[in-house]
Amino acid sequence: MSYDDASYVALGGIAMEAVRLAKVELGYRVGVIGLGLIGQLAVQILRAAGCHVIGVDISKEKCELAMQYGAEAIAQSGRDDPVSISNHFSQGNGLDSVIIFASTESNEPLIQAAQMCRERGRIIAGGLIGLDIPRKVFYEKELDFAVSRAWGPGMYDPDYEERNMKYPLPYARWTAQRNMEEFLNLIALGMVKPSYLTTHRFPFEKALEAYDLILKGKEPAIGVILQYPEQGDRSVGIGKQGDIGNVTLKIQEPKTYDLKPISSQVGVGLIGAGLYARGTLLPALKNIESIELLGVATAGGLSGKHIKDKFNFKYCTADYKELLSDANIHLIFVLTRHDSHARFVCEALRAGKAVFVEKPLCINEDQLNEIITTYNDLRITNNVFLMVGFNRRFAPLTQKCIDFMGKNRNACVLQIRCNAGFVPPDSWVHKKDEGGGRIIGEVCHFVDLAQAITGGMPEKVFATSLDDPNGLRDNLTASMQMDNGAVVGITYTSGGDKSFSREDVEVFGGGSVCVIDNFKNVTFVSSGKKKTSKSLEVDRGHVEEFRATIDALKNGKPSPIDFHSIIATTLATFAIEESIKTGRAVEINLKEWGAE
Repeated sequence: MSYDDASYVALGGIAMEAVRLAKVELGYRVGVIGLGLIGQLAVQILRAAGCHVIGVDISKEKCELAMQYGAEAIAQSGRDDPVSISNHFSQGNGLDSVIIFASTESNEPLIQAAQMCRERGRIIAGGLIGLDIPRKVFYEKELDFAVSRAWGPGMYDPDYEERNMKYPLPYARWTAQRNMEEFLNLIALGMVKPSYLTTHRFPFEKALEAYDLILKGKEPAIGVILQYPEQGDRSVGIGKQGDIGNVTLKIQEPKTYDLKPISSQVGVGLIGAGLYARGTLLPALKNIESIELLGVATAGGLSGKHIKDKFNFKYCTADYKELLSDANIHLIFVLTRHDSHARFVCEALRAGKAVFVEKPLCINEDQLNEIITTYNDLRITNNVFLMVGFNRRFAPLTQKCIDFMGKNRNACVLQIRCNAGFVPPDSWVHKKDEGGGRIIGEVCHFVDLAQAITGGMPEKVFATSLDDPNGLRDNLTASMQMDNGAVVGITYTSGGDKSFSREDVEVFGGGSVCVIDNFKNVTFVSSGKKKTSKSLEVDRGHVEEFRATIDALKNGKPSPIDFHSIIATTLATFAIEESIKTGRAVEINLKEWGAE
């Protein structure tokens, strides 16, 4: 089939699902209210299914178009009486089903559909209409009603949409993908002909004009096609130069650079630009001097363009290797999903870039081993800079706590509590091969904070968690013995109330106590005296974390967090997972990992 016809597949899938929900059979008389683009496709699909169709719309032209390509009767709202015409069309019995694709806040289409239906008929709302159901007629006719949800089963299921998990055909015969596949089959067989609905074509660079045409109604439009160039060069930065079809691949070998003091502004590149980048990192970077935002790489061009324009980056790209080969970029921020952190970290380090990766460093032992190997290999001939986004150690109240406790922190008892909040079980965060789970992805923050406050590194871990029907581990307690004698308890829970404070830190040692309340207030107690300092805002240390990173690069200093500490934090989260699984304490040995 033509690309023009195939481009209707997503819209056709929506029409297909609505028709399926209508549970039509060969010979059914079916009404379609609203003969816009999807309504027209539904008329053709119903005709292909052996149904007799009546179309209803306020537009005379759309009614006539439906009559040409599938409908056997039409009714123009405002001029004709759709109820009377449908009654005649159904030989006085009423329609078996009515599918609504109108777009209005009124529930008038719903009332009209109910009047057109036979007793025990079925109404499907596929358009945006008012849903104030008229009880009297629905009760008298005992009508069925359903709202169609886009393409069908699989929609809004992350396992289906993002992880390619298929629904078994015997239990879900028509999924979102199968609906679209069948729509394409109908086109291939000539039973559905979208080309008859195409009224306009625009080259992609004039897409805004196409939307303007549709939204302002300057002229009648139904099917508007955006046409991409058929051929084009795309530089993807991998492999040697050559041709694959019409796409030219151009090699851009990453160069290596020594990490010396940077006399100019620190050039920054972002790999990934999701919620954390937009809501936390980039607003915080506005407060830091000596940086230049150069490139942002995202899988989706639209999000990259938005970030580029909003935060004044020099360019955006869908190929992250462009950032690695840009000699003006000194620092790469890795802000992608957790499962890809290790790969981007290693590639960026090999390209001679300083790397800031948002936590966690990685999600499994194989990835950690690759990072340690890469780091150790590179540091033989180069200075290597690796920073992980453990921001809480840089919070102003954390620094005040460390100063107050002084030497007492080396043999203190530390208790950290996080009221983390609920994350749905089907979220990617819980998936072991994507987010790594909340222990690896979030509890790592508090393991690092414990290291910062106590001045030690974890050497033994014991943890327990609540049994969860979904197998989640986000309600737990973990105990850590530090190598300097301090002991740490971490309580992490998703079962609390959001109105309660999110995080509390309590430190006891040497006759002194320090309590940090949600990184907003801090209380110091010593020699029977108590002092409380209150702030207007929560400050978890993001700005200071980024400032420390930039200052280190400017001055040619190591990462603000020592590499061994970063590895110890990662291993501790793995140990927490293992301890919960085995019921035993787990020892942490950096030497075994080549990171002693």
